[in-house]
Amino acid sequence: MADLQDEQTPAHLAYAAETPPPGPASVGAAPPAPAKASASASALDRAAALLSLHPVADGHNTLVRTLRQSPYHDIGTPDSGVDTDIPRLRAGGVGAQFWSLLPPRGTTPGDALADALDQVDAALALLRRYPDGLCLALTADDMADARNRGRIASFLGPVPGSALTDSLAALRAFHALGVRVLAPSGACWAAEELTPFGHEVVMEANRLGVLLDVTGCTPAAALRIAGASKAPVIATHTAADALTPHPDNTDDDVLLALRAAGGLAMASFDTGQTGDSLHAVADHLDHLRAVAGPGSVGLGASFGTEPGTEPGTHRPTGLTDPSGYPRLIAELLERGWPETDIAQLTWGNAQRVLRAAEFTARAAAHRRAG
Repeated sequence: MADLQDEQTPAHLAYAAETPPPGPASVGAAPPAPAKASASASALDRAAALLSLHPVADGHNTLVRTLRQSPYHDIGTPDSGVDTDIPRLRAGGVGAQFWSLLPPRGTTPGDALADALDQVDAALALLRRYPDGLCLALTADDMADARNRGRIASFLGPVPGSALTDSLAALRAFHALGVRVLAPSGACWAAEELTPFGHEVVMEANRLGVLLDVTGCTPAAALRIAGASKAPVIATHTAADALTPHPDNTDDDVLLALRAAGGLAMASFDTGQTGDSLHAVADHLDHLRAVAGPGSVGLGASFGTEPGTEPGTHRPTGLTDPSGYPRLIAELLERGWPETDIAQLTWGNAQRVLRAAEFTARAAAHRRAG
């Protein structure tokens, strides 16, 4: 059955549990107090056990774009030239990954369609190159099946809404290619007001089972998209605007709307959005959980870059690559997060939202057939 949990604890999680939390490592530094070290070790053990049952479904990784620019990287082995490879995804307990197909900042709307198609092609080529580690996922069942077969479920998207070029046929074509997330931010049909075409896009996305990603939308646009959609909407790489104002962060009004509609806010690990430490990321997760509720918070780290080469991209200490996920989960456990909330954070909420989008699509098909 698709939803059966793996019974064995993968060795990579045992490795992650044994890795000490980040901290000073200078020669002569005083060792940590035994009681604190014991507590951290216990939390890491619990984090590893949780991730073996409820892996991370990460909502945003830009590796496809990076590999288009630097195709010589081999992510099947540890590759220090990028922050994402299959060994580190496994070490971090990542069981599902949404591969971002968004263009680099500054891409003109006229180039968005061609760039998105190139990125879809590159993403599919990536999955073909690493069939033992990655597999294409189109549904929530695919997500669970991949995990149970020891693969990382790979979803395509988000693609930019500007790539539609005022054509619903483009959205249908992206769906046929395997894309399951669309990001309206920057599209002329999803500014402060949804245009008539924007409403058609939302309806067609619902009919197809394509999730709408409101990251980067103005609060007014995000609220209108959430209100127009019959399926839950998501924010694939965001944080709490109340803590750190940022164009990609989500304000409390939108978080409350996501809570009411069963949507999902997935926390980024970009220092510009969260601050420069694992503890700062945990603070943002605390806020997202408090406002949106434990059923509407997830993880979307935005890994997938070449460290030190992409301007403006920095990672918090302790979360420089996907292998840091067990440390973050241990931190949340030490803050008192119930294990049930963490299971929703890492895996359950993402799978629920996918199932809700699929249900909405089936209901639309039933109405048309009737």
